Amino acid sequence: MTAALQNDYPPEGGWTTDDLDALPEDGHRRELLDGVLIVSPSPTRIHQTIAMRLGVALEEECPDDYDVTQAVEVRINRTRSFIPDVLVTTSTAAAREPSRYEAHEVVLAVEIVSPSTRSIDRVLKPTLYAQAGIPFYWRIEVEDDGLVVHTYRIDAVNEVYLETGRWTKFVDTGEPFPVNLSIARITPRRR
Repeated sequence: MTAALQNDYPPEGGWTTDDLDALPEDGHRRELLDGVLIVSPSPTRIHQTIAMRLGVALEEECPDDYDVTQAVEVRINRTRSFIPDVLVTTSTAAAREPSRYEAHEVVLAVEIVSPSTRSIDRVLKPTLYAQAGIPFYWRIEVEDDGLVVHTYRIDAVNEVYLETGRWTKFVDTGEPFPVNLSIARITPRRR
C-alpha cells in the first residue's frame, strides 16, 4: 500500500479506505474518489482563516444535539472518502472522538473553494455528498468583492441539493439550526 504511494502506481484494483489507513500520518490531505487517490496542496492562509472563523461562529450557535469541527474525514464507502473544510455532525457521533465520520453522522458539509479544487467543490463533492445523504451543503466562494456563501438542502428523493440561499452580507438560515452570521465575521483581513 505505501509502496504504491512511493512508486506512483495505485494498488491493483484501485485505492480503498484500508489503503488510506495504512498510509503514514505525514500531513498530506488525501481523499478518495472511486478508488483514485486525490492529494491536495496545502490550503492557503485565506482558506484556513475562513474555515477557522466559520467553525468558531457555527460552534457559538450550535445546539447541544450537534458538534462543529474542521477537516475530519468522511467515509462514504470503501472507495470514496472526503475531508470537508468544516462539518457539523451529530453530538452522538462526536462523542466517539472519531478520526473519521460515516456519512450518516454528518449533518452539514462545508467546502471553501480554492483555485485547485473549483470543479471538485462546485460539482463533484455536492453530487456525492447528496448521494450519500448528507442533509446540508454549503459552498464558500472567494470573489474579488468578498465572500459568497451558497447554502443547499438535500432533496432526498432525487439525491440532489436544492439551493436555499446565496449570501453576500449575512447567512440567515434555520438549517441545520438557526444561523445568523455576518459574512464580515468570516472574511479574512486583507494584508
